[in-house]
Amino acid sequence: MKASLGSRILYSAWARPILLIALLLVIWELVIVVFRIPPYLIPAPLDVVKQLVLEWPKLFRESLMTTYATLGGFGLSILFGIPMALLIAYSRTTESFVYPLLVFSQSVPKVAIAPLFVVWFGFGITPKIISAFLLGFFPIVVSTVVGFKSVEREMLDLAHSMKATKLQIFMRISLPHALPSIFAGLKVSVTLAVVGAVVGEFVGSNSGIGYVLQIANGNFDLPLMFAALTVLSLIGVLLFAAVDLVEKLMIPWHASHRTEFHATA
Repeated sequence: MKASLGSRILYSAWARPILLIALLLVIWELVIVVFRIPPYLIPAPLDVVKQLVLEWPKLFRESLMTTYATLGGFGLSILFGIPMALLIAYSRTTESFVYPLLVFSQSVPKVAIAPLFVVWFGFGITPKIISAFLLGFFPIVVSTVVGFKSVEREMLDLAHSMKATKLQIFMRISLPHALPSIFAGLKVSVTLAVVGAVVGEFVGSNSGIGYVLQIANGNFDLPLMFAALTVLSLIGVLLFAAVDLVEKLMIPWHASHRTEFHATA
């Protein structure tokens, strides 16, 4: 019984990442000790933890600004991305005109155009939200288009033969079938939105984790830099987990299918 309980804890979904992080920290410490890496190149894990505890009030306060910008950009990505994907999925004309333009827009480095947002919108939350929106928009569009286009034609023909309306077909067949792909895009989008918000903070801001990273880099304070990166990673993980939770609540049949797959694996 004890062995069975221990193996269940060991192979649980939350225990594996924790064990992996612990292993990486041990390897990190060993590499520093074995190769005698000086602190001005790579700080020791304990120094990062100390700085994280010491600067936690400041890091928490700045993380709220980054999270706010991330959620703003992510919300705009959903607001504009899903309707745009519907137009592309159901209109060949829109797809032929808009899709290449979207792909072209993604080849433009956001760091290169982010300073323009500061010129246009000033120093504030708006440039950060726009940067987060630009990075989070494309994954939602692509995944949503794939989801709606992957509906089996036979199912649609059967619904038409049963005199179902377009709205009924959309709500009962197309949308449920596309939801897993939509949420896959949302998960990618929310993590990229964090990156976009930090890019906006790099080019023009006096708050946020990106601003803390700039200050730490200017002062060559590596422990603070790694602590800020840790907080930034936590923001991404928590937002990803929130989207995953919403997915489990909205499409429980897909979540149960994934659980059964991991259990057999």
